[in-house]
Amino acid sequence: MSSINCEDLAEFAKSQGHKPNSYLNGNRQTPVLTEEFYKNSPEHLQEELARIGMLIRLFLEKTQSEAGKDRPNFPGMFISEAEANSILQAVCCGSVACQEQGLESEEINALKRTISRKKAESLKRGIELRLHTLSELFSLTPFETDVLLIALAPELDGRFAKLYTYLQNDLAKKQLSVGMILDLLCAGLEEKLEAREHFSPSAPLLRNRLISLVGDGADANPPLLSRFVKLDERIAAFLLNSDETDPKIARFSTLVKPVRSFDDLIVPDDQKNCLLEAIKRTIEENARLMFFFYGPSGTGKKLAAEACCKEFKVNLLLADAGAFPKGWESEALSLILREALLQHGAVFLENFDALWGRGAQGQDLDSGLSSIVPGYGTYGSGFSVSDFSRSGFSGSGLSSLVRALDSFRGPVFLSAGQLWEPGSVLKNNTFISCAFPLLAFAERKQLWKLFLQNFENSVGEAELENLAARFKLSGGQIRDAVSTAQGFVASRGQDKAVLTTEDLYRACRNRSSLKLNSLARKINPRRKWRDIVLAAAVKEQLEEICAFVRHKETVYSEWGFDKKLSLGKGLNILFAGPSGTGKTLAAEIIAGEVGLDLYKIDISGIVSKYIGETEKNLKKIFGEAEIGNAILFFDEADALFGKRSEVNDSHDRYANIEVNYLLQQMEEHEGIIILASNYKKNLDDAFLRRLQFAVEFPIPDEASRKEIWIGMFPEKVRIGEDVDFNFLSKFKLTGGNIKNIVLLAAVLAADGSGVIGMKEILRALKREFQKMGKICTPGDFGAYYELVK
Repeated sequence: MSSINCEDLAEFAKSQGHKPNSYLNGNRQTPVLTEEFYKNSPEHLQEELARIGMLIRLFLEKTQSEAGKDRPNFPGMFISEAEANSILQAVCCGSVACQEQGLESEEINALKRTISRKKAESLKRGIELRLHTLSELFSLTPFETDVLLIALAPELDGRFAKLYTYLQNDLAKKQLSVGMILDLLCAGLEEKLEAREHFSPSAPLLRNRLISLVGDGADANPPLLSRFVKLDERIAAFLLNSDETDPKIARFSTLVKPVRSFDDLIVPDDQKNCLLEAIKRTIEENARLMFFFYGPSGTGKKLAAEACCKEFKVNLLLADAGAFPKGWESEALSLILREALLQHGAVFLENFDALWGRGAQGQDLDSGLSSIVPGYGTYGSGFSVSDFSRSGFSGSGLSSLVRALDSFRGPVFLSAGQLWEPGSVLKNNTFISCAFPLLAFAERKQLWKLFLQNFENSVGEAELENLAARFKLSGGQIRDAVSTAQGFVASRGQDKAVLTTEDLYRACRNRSSLKLNSLARKINPRRKWRDIVLAAAVKEQLEEICAFVRHKETVYSEWGFDKKLSLGKGLNILFAGPSGTGKTLAAEIIAGEVGLDLYKIDISGIVSKYIGETEKNLKKIFGEAEIGNAILFFDEADALFGKRSEVNDSHDRYANIEVNYLLQQMEEHEGIIILASNYKKNLDDAFLRRLQFAVEFPIPDEASRKEIWIGMFPEKVRIGEDVDFNFLSKFKLTGGNIKNIVLLAAVLAADGSGVIGMKEILRALKREFQKMGKICTPGDFGAYYELVK
């Protein structure tokens, strides 16, 4: 390895913008820019690095004079006896008298004073100096600032890396070690020992991930002095005037420059006034606020945070806590908070409840501390996007995450679905919780008008009311539904500016019930009133149910009935009657008439033998149904909504708890629930008291049965002339029985003549009787007995 002479270093200095006769040659002229202030941040960095260069020059002069003639020609390749004796002398000399005065000179002090004066003048003129900004943001000492400069130098010019290899007698060491930095910046042993604290995990440099300490790979756990100081890539970019968000957090964060204000926020006026007053007092008192916004997704929590940040005059860094890599929660949050400081922004932590109880290897976040010290690693292990997602870093506890948020100096916004309280963890922030429930009918209607105002459409005032009434969508969901409807129009090759009611209804259904698909079976409503045969009284009740759904919000919201009721604002319906009388078909028709999705609940998937699991499954279903604007259909409901019994053992007690929980959910649920049961008497009386409608589905009479028989055959089917519908309608069968008979008769006809005649129908009827346990007698079948005996 060849040495670097003064001429090389002088040329290097010249490339940095200084005169050749500067700090790296024999002339002791102090290198300064002629202006009395820095025009920009790079000029300041240039002169600060000139000061670091002077320190390096003095260090080289000192080490060269100590080595003298015995300095090896190939440093780093071997250690001479003279060099070993020099090391022993330095190590063994521990008295104050033996300690050197350090690398100080009048020219360095003069440059320091010049830099300080010009920096003050620049700041006075409003010129941002990134190094000064960084020091202020993270409360860095002059020593820590010099550490950053030393680590930054190779990022600006590769020849610094060459210089560092020379200083450390090793071509592979292109970054300075902690030991070498202490030699450069400290006067003696006592000062070095004190300076080691700046490299502890709790000190600003490592706590804020400004630097990392890495080994060379040969030693898994090298001593502190042998670790190399690597500047974080985002910090280097910031010093070089880059405002691009840290790539390591780009996957789960977004920077927003607030443009929307409280005028754009659709929430009650008292809630707006509360937030504005809190912001005003915080600004006046220079205090800190932590906001907790809770409620369903899309209810305006982000918009409220943006409006607050506009008042604070800061940017907003949005981060999705649910997308934090598992096991890296603490690291992710640290980088989020650091980025928010660099961007002069507030932090909005979305899906904060995703962190509750979450931890690595299935552990609770509150169960342990980090297994990796921040900033420590092996050579070249700077956090990359791929490393970030693979690491086994364990969670540091929810309370530790909250304390980290509490230490952040800007506004903090936490967003979750449910209310949460931090307890006594917060020391620096005032905690303000604010609920964001689903929008009321009037607010939904206002948003529909707002989002549709730029479209030429056939949606009138009445249809807007229907949309707002039937779909309890949040503001974000309404916006997305309009966008989805535009996509439907575009897929048909039509003008995007034209939206129809059908497009909007379809878009609303698509946006609202996504999560229920994993909990229940969706029934696509295709049947109409013409597809069902009902007694006039039954049909009248079903039409009343449809009217209730259409006008529910008008009655509750606009007429004020909601203020009279604290619970029981939903619509609970019972369909009772024998199997096959049209209960499921009626539920499908109602869903189609009111434009809502119908989800049939699988009882077997809900009920669990494990204590508490049934209630947990029910809570999830009811919650998703209300948010998803879906009709819940419980078939064979008596299996779940049965009568409570006397408590004779633990099984009875827990069975009763499930029934009690269902009663509570039915009363609190504001959506639509349809219970279907073959045995109404098996349902608990408490459920019956909570029903708005109880519809009895009797076995159809003879006239209705004839209508069912005739209506069961499609137009394309060939029916024999011998088919006697009057005769067939005499049998007391339900619509379900008739459907089974007609289908089997069609199969028999397809396997034979292709015509459905009386022979095929009676053969199928015989099979249905056998399933029902009935016998075909001559008295019942008369002249047709020969076909069924």
